[in-house]
Amino acid sequence: MNEDLAARLQRNPFVAILRGVRPDEIEDIAAVLLDEGIDVIEVPLNSPQPLESIRRLAARFSTTALVGAGTVLDVAAVDAVVGAGARLAVMPNADADVVRAAKRAGLIAIPGFLTPSEALAMLAAGADALKLFPAEAVSPAVLKAMRAVLPAEARVLPVGGIQPENVAAWRAAGAGGFGIGSALYKPGFSPDEVRARARAFVAAKS
Repeated sequence: MNEDLAARLQRNPFVAILRGVRPDEIEDIAAVLLDEGIDVIEVPLNSPQPLESIRRLAARFSTTALVGAGTVLDVAAVDAVVGAGARLAVMPNADADVVRAAKRAGLIAIPGFLTPSEALAMLAAGADALKLFPAEAVSPAVLKAMRAVLPAEARVLPVGGIQPENVAAWRAAGAGGFGIGSALYKPGFSPDEVRARARAFVAAKS
């Protein structure tokens, strides 16, 4: 696993997924997240002008945040996000070609999976961590069962339906981090709203 990602998730296990964020608000939202200790920030590519948001994040926060792109679905998207300054590529699906392209480009790669077969295939392709998605479709008990067959060092991040109230159960089942989306940010949320939600998650991590 990438050492930078591992160290960041060890300090604070959350990846902020800012789906729908606009370029004109990305810096203010990111500044709040960093204030609260969340320093892995993902802009999904189905957001408005996502490459511009990634460029702004990378230009201002590259020394403090791990800037990523989400919903990276093909090799062309890998090339685009590298050009914008992303260092992390997150996928909703298990696509070995995209994982390998991301690794060739020097990116940290986190593909999605829902079965042990997909998880093991993505690790074989070079994934740095695994996104259990959609986590609402399974449960902490399912993750615990899968952890018995996955390599001990494989870091699994549930994404989907994560709330401060269920963080402890997922952690106990073996989650090595979390992607948090609409429970943290939705289009229209102010920086103050994001700050309050970020604090609730950070308080739940211990």
